Amino acid sequence: MCSRNRNNGIVFWILALVLIMIDQASKIYVKTHFYLGEEVMVIPNWFRLSFTENPGVAFGLEYGGEMGKYVLSIFRVLFSIGIILFLYFKIKAGEHKGILFATSLILAGAIGNVIDGVFYGSIFSVSSYHNPNLAEFVPFGTGYSSLLQGKVVDFFYFPLIDSIYPDWVPSLGGQPFRFFNAIFNVADSCITVGLGFFLFFLRKTDLN
Repeated sequence: MCSRNRNNGIVFWILALVLIMIDQASKIYVKTHFYLGEEVMVIPNWFRLSFTENPGVAFGLEYGGEMGKYVLSIFRVLFSIGIILFLYFKIKAGEHKGILFATSLILAGAIGNVIDGVFYGSIFSVSSYHNPNLAEFVPFGTGYSSLLQGKVVDFFYFPLIDSIYPDWVPSLGGQPFRFFNAIFNVADSCITVGLGFFLFFLRKTDLN
C-alpha cells in the first residue's frame, strides 16, 4: 500500500470507528435509562425514542431458537470480518472514495450490531417492562443471557403516517394505521445509507 493510499485509508477507518462509538454510546444510554417499551417524544406526532430489543434479524424475526441465534451471531461476525477485508483491499487498490465511504458506513453498522449480539447478553442485566430496576452493567458472564445470545437495542422510531384505517377497509376499519413501523438504531441507519451510497457509486464508477 503506497503512503498516499495508506493516509487516505486512515480516514475511512476512523469514520467507521467514530460511527461505532456513536452507535454504542446511544445504545448503552437507552439500555440503562429506558424501560422496555418506554417512549420519549422528540418531535410531536413524528420522531420519538422507543426502546425495544431485537432478538433476531430484521423486524424482530427469529429463526431456530437458541441455536439459530448462535448461527446468526456467528454469521454477523464473519460478515463483519469480510467487510473489514474488503475495505482493506479496496483502500490498498486505490478504490473510488465514494465506494470506500459507503463501505465504512456498512462496516460500522455491521460491527455495531455484532457487539450487541455477541456481548450484551453477558454484560447487561435484563431489561423489563414496568420494572423499577433499569438494566445495568454486570460482571462479564452474569448478564441476561450467554455470549452470542445478546439482543440488539433499537430505539429510533419515525412513523411517516400515523392515522386510522378508513371504515370501508374490511376487518381493519377504524383501527390504528402506521406506515413505516420499524424501530431501528444508528448501526441500522449506517448499513442502509451505506448500501444506498455503495450502489450509487458502484453504478457511477461503472459508467465512467
